[in-house]
Amino acid sequence: MPPSPPIVQPIDKRQEIRGVWLTSNDFSMFSDRQQLGEALKQLQKLNFNTIYPVVWNSGYAMFPSNVARDAGIQPFVYKGSEGQDIVADIIAQGHKNNLLVMPWFEFGFMAPPTSELATIHPDWLTQERDGDKTSVSAAGEVAWLNPFHPEVQKFLTELVLEAVSNYDLDGIQFDDHTSLPKTFGYDRYTLNLYRQEMKEEAPANVNDPDWVRWRANKISAFMAKLNKAVKQRKPNVIFSVSPNYYDFAYKQQLQDWLGWVRQNIVDELIVQVYRNDLEDFRAQINLPEIAEVQNKISTGIGILSGLRHSNVPMSQVYSQVITAQERGLGIAFFYYKSLWGYGPEPARDRQKEIQYLFRNPAPRLANRNY
Repeated sequence: MPPSPPIVQPIDKRQEIRGVWLTSNDFSMFSDRQQLGEALKQLQKLNFNTIYPVVWNSGYAMFPSNVARDAGIQPFVYKGSEGQDIVADIIAQGHKNNLLVMPWFEFGFMAPPTSELATIHPDWLTQERDGDKTSVSAAGEVAWLNPFHPEVQKFLTELVLEAVSNYDLDGIQFDDHTSLPKTFGYDRYTLNLYRQEMKEEAPANVNDPDWVRWRANKISAFMAKLNKAVKQRKPNVIFSVSPNYYDFAYKQQLQDWLGWVRQNIVDELIVQVYRNDLEDFRAQINLPEIAEVQNKISTGIGILSGLRHSNVPMSQVYSQVITAQERGLGIAFFYYKSLWGYGPEPARDRQKEIQYLFRNPAPRLANRNY
């Protein structure tokens, strides 16, 4: 009698997230093999389990990309201090330290107006009703790729699939920039598409519910197609999304992430709640949509640990982590360098506080049977 096949145990979809973003501000660390190794070893020691390294920023891929090269948007290749492939090194060293590694496509549909992406492909950009093609964001003045344009969708899909195919990653992450500010969508292509589908002109009022819903649904349809393409390539890749709180995400950014979760196209959700006031923070994480998602998939809260020119005291970080943990929510810190590089307290003191908050290990099981 032949032996029974091994039973494959499904991995719990609600593993605790203890993550941190590696941003472009952390480049000097993660591009140096030794510094990266020391940093990831420290994260493992502090019982972190996930890292989100930036791989798409300011119109450039941070890995050798034929897709970016063929689009004519990338005249250079990011390399580490020893000429290494930075993303491959982060993944290898992350896995060595029992960390899940989920490359983060930070800029989504956003691009600096002076980038090759914006200047070589002006037909890929959308605009506001008055013809303005840029808005001001935390990243400065930015242009917006048209998420409804098939060539834009094809480009971003191919870029993501290239990373999924070429690297032993555990997941991929999209954030609040895989979206569109509500004031955009008045380019010729989108207006024609709306007219063709709705048999009327696009409303001048950016808050018109039908106009908001039509654009949000288009972005949702793209995300569903992107998820399907990723899962066809590697079924076990975690599809992670890190948006703003739902009311803002949907009404201001046309990002219906609750709909995405209900459509089963999100495997992990981290809601950015960058607040100084604890009561405001608590109110945001107590919203019913958070509880709904938490019942289905791994759910965490993005907590600001500091910015280059704005320190966040450890007392604030501590109280927010405790508040999230009391509700069974995971944590992702924005961002690595500010964890103990910028704070008002000595680095060692901040590390001790985090060590206490994460005192019990919470390993996340990788599912790399591709």
